[in-house]
Amino acid sequence: MTRSKAVIIPSVLLSLGAVAAATPALADAVQGTPAPTHVAASATASRDSAPGQDLKGVVDAIERAARPLDSTDPDSRSRDLGALDRMIGDADVVGLGEATHGSQEFFRMKHRLFRHLVETKGFRTFSLELAWSSGVRINEYVLYGKGDLRTIAREEFQGAYRIWNNQDYIDLIEWMREHNRSHPKDPVQFMGNDMGYAGPESYRRVTDYVARAHPQLLGRVTGLYRGLAPTTDAGTYSDKYIELPLAERAERAERTRKVYELLRAQRPGRGDEQAHLWAVQHARTINQMAEGFSLDVTDEAEVTKMMRLRDEVMAENVAWWRKHAGDRILLSAHNTHVSYDSFDERYPKTQGSFLHDALGREYVSIGSSFHQGAFKAFGTEDNVMRTYRVGAAPAGSNEDILDKVRQEDYILDLRTAPNSARAWLAKPRLTYNIGAGWPDPMTYEIGLGKAHDILIHLNEVEATEYLGAP
Repeated sequence: MTRSKAVIIPSVLLSLGAVAAATPALADAVQGTPAPTHVAASATASRDSAPGQDLKGVVDAIERAARPLDSTDPDSRSRDLGALDRMIGDADVVGLGEATHGSQEFFRMKHRLFRHLVETKGFRTFSLELAWSSGVRINEYVLYGKGDLRTIAREEFQGAYRIWNNQDYIDLIEWMREHNRSHPKDPVQFMGNDMGYAGPESYRRVTDYVARAHPQLLGRVTGLYRGLAPTTDAGTYSDKYIELPLAERAERAERTRKVYELLRAQRPGRGDEQAHLWAVQHARTINQMAEGFSLDVTDEAEVTKMMRLRDEVMAENVAWWRKHAGDRILLSAHNTHVSYDSFDERYPKTQGSFLHDALGREYVSIGSSFHQGAFKAFGTEDNVMRTYRVGAAPAGSNEDILDKVRQEDYILDLRTAPNSARAWLAKPRLTYNIGAGWPDPMTYEIGLGKAHDILIHLNEVEATEYLGAP
């Protein structure tokens, strides 16, 4: 395995460029826009896809439909979000994407919108592409003040998820805790929906429930789980797990599946329905992690299978939470995951598409875009977290046209924009689509109108304040 693949694979869950080995063209992309040859080819393709189209007319049409966004500051007044309220309508789950995994404006906008939706539309859960077990631990802090948030973040935001250890998410979680102090009978909650890690607490929750409710099964369950629960920090555990032989990972997946199916088959006692429901879900998420990592991450076809499974799992966990917690949910993820359209062949079906299948119009997708700016990301050659910057979006790209609109930052309903704008936005064009790792040898052509219902466009973004180890 090459050095670049060995470094990147542990972070495959967040990096859109995770399985592609570094190429010489990367050097062209580090300090600015994607490699010039890619830009030229994509720009030409964009022009050819709409011969004779009046781009000034497209800009004018977008400008007429765009609603100004005054700020991404969570403490700012939310009058400008009234237009977004109408676009969201009565949806129970709103997916809010980000064009990079490391820009503060995207994180702050999520904080701002969540606060607004809590206060005006009855939303009560913030869901993040984070391991289920980590989400449960953070939720105990949000609900009850259990633990120290900085310690929790340092211990849970590791490995693939370490970019979340930033000041902007700390601020959001602290706001959620403060809200619950003031509203103890109507709390907000935090959930992780991802499969990348299953902490020791999840195993204990399952075995504690079995010991109390089904003691006759305790020996079997503890035997099946023996040696599986993490005994190291999350990052080390994940790195070591993926190095296990494939046969051993497959055997672990089989053992966790047996526990999940065993619990599902049990009938809860009277008054024990909720405890049984949650125990089964904890067992399910343990199995999700084991199933995902039973695949061969050195085989691109297997990685594609893993990514499909991952998005399906994330959607299933969100749908489960909506059904059993009864909360309206703001779902935070990369644009790729909240999208309806898979514009990356490594993601054959997205979380947004799965949620649309399950919820129909009760799911709404909001994508984010930016014209230029900075972001935190880990180096795809050395795995070190640092700040990168890209220049103005290249000619022919989506952002190049979006930024010609009079409003600097704005919200656009992609479903109701004028016909000329919708036709232009439906066609795949070069688009900034930056994951957790950089440089990324891939370029992405996205039809924004097919990918999302709504778009939030920002002129410029800056890197988040990262709090973890480099």
